[in-house]
Amino acid sequence: MSIGFWQIAVVVILVVLLFGRGKISSLMGDVAKGIKSFKKGMASDSNDDAQPKNITEENQDTNNKE
Repeated sequence: MSIGFWQIAVVVILVVLLFGRGKISSLMGDVAKGIKSFKKGMASDSNDDAQPKNITEENQDTNNKE
């Protein structure tokens, strides 16, 4: 038993009638913003990992402050 074209069409029509075109377009815009921010966050995380930190310099700084 597979989903046919008419079944999908009826579901789409019901969704448009319930939510309206404006609400669906705003939801899609919010989804796109979320995807963009997720990709941006993942890119910044990989950049942080790519630059190794020098631990000895950090330890010297903390020793001098005490």
